[in-house]
Amino acid sequence: MSERVYNVVVAGLGGQGVIKASDILADAAFRSGYDVKKAEIHGMSQRGGSVSSDVRFGAEVLSPMVPPGEADILVVQEATQIDANRDRLKPDGLLIVPDDIDIDALANRRSANVAMLGVLSRHLPIADEQWHEAIRANLAENLWEANLAAFALGQGG
Repeated sequence: MSERVYNVVVAGLGGQGVIKASDILADAAFRSGYDVKKAEIHGMSQRGGSVSSDVRFGAEVLSPMVPPGEADILVVQEATQIDANRDRLKPDGLLIVPDDIDIDALANRRSANVAMLGVLSRHLPIADEQWHEAIRANLAENLWEANLAAFALGQGG
């Protein structure tokens, strides 16, 4: 396992599953043997306001917050939140946006957050098995099939 710490920020609006997506990411990283720290900013999330969650993982992580301008990857689930969160991303970081998935191909649009995790998964050292286990552990059984399909769609499959 590398000594590197991965810094990921997931951002969007309340009700889009930002926190659930970051829970799945953190769980998948933990299942992969990484030290994981997570922090959330809810804002007015209950009313559709801005929400963001920081997930840091690696051999050893000391702080849950991604320092400004240090996110390796910024996953933005709502296009209106790109400019509000762009300063979180480091200059050579990766921006994942809603246009990176085909929302019309989803069986359920509420699975868009998990489809975006599929896109994210192509850029992180976490095996599919850990992602699938984390999806199952964080969602009700009746949601597994649609969300595993959404994850595969995000991966390009």
